[in-house]
Amino acid sequence: MKDYIETLLNNSRVFDLGQPIYPGMPHHPNQPPFGYVLLKKHGDITMGDQEISFLNDLFMMGGHTGTHLDAVGHVACNNRVYNDLDISDLQSYQNGLQRWSIEETAPVVRRGILLDIPDLLDMEVLPNDFAIGQKELQDACSRKKVRIQRGDVVLIRTGWIRYWEDRKKYLSIKEGVPGVVESGARFLASCQAGFVGSDTTAFEKVPPHHLPCHVILLKENGIQIMEMLNLEELSSNGIIDFLFIALPLKIRGGAGSPIRPIAIV
Repeated sequence: MKDYIETLLNNSRVFDLGQPIYPGMPHHPNQPPFGYVLLKKHGDITMGDQEISFLNDLFMMGGHTGTHLDAVGHVACNNRVYNDLDISDLQSYQNGLQRWSIEETAPVVRRGILLDIPDLLDMEVLPNDFAIGQKELQDACSRKKVRIQRGDVVLIRTGWIRYWEDRKKYLSIKEGVPGVVESGARFLASCQAGFVGSDTTAFEKVPPHHLPCHVILLKENGIQIMEMLNLEELSSNGIIDFLFIALPLKIRGGAGSPIRPIAIV
């Protein structure tokens, strides 16, 4: 077993798919921003003859701030969530969701697939109004000779993460952002994908702002969504499939959780 682990480590490469977290970072308009303060600087309080000190900080963020994973119960239609469950009396401001919260999501360790749509079209970044439907997803699979299998993590690149440092451009609230549309979401559901994700703030094309693909994936099929992933390094290295690992925090009642996902090749 030791030799196997050493061989695996020595012959593997780890790609970090998470974005940095800092004040002023992009965030969805419906979600709170990231807040940070340093409570204790070195030298404020010292201990012992060597004047040892400890740095201490405080930060605040929402479950959907930065690179994150949506809980199954994140979306409802007429107060009904996945499996047609009426969530009305199974939620509270203090304790969150009593069913389908992020606490119920186990660590994600699965086969991952990258569907690189700009690469398919010989582009660097998709334009604002680009719709990723069933055809684009199928063409991306065909070009790379990959097939989505049940339970896979399917990551869809638009190239939009390149605008991350330009908060206004990355969010493009008025101009719109490219992403998956309904035919694409239904295709992913028909393939029985386990999780899906993208490099934009909403995964799907906006507008519309009521996010119909979230309804198809989360509410109708229980397929959880990751957003604000950095897929550039995978793309530039021509990586198609990989071992995907992400660990959501066990937030009791939470509608989502920040994650730091990795791909191991």
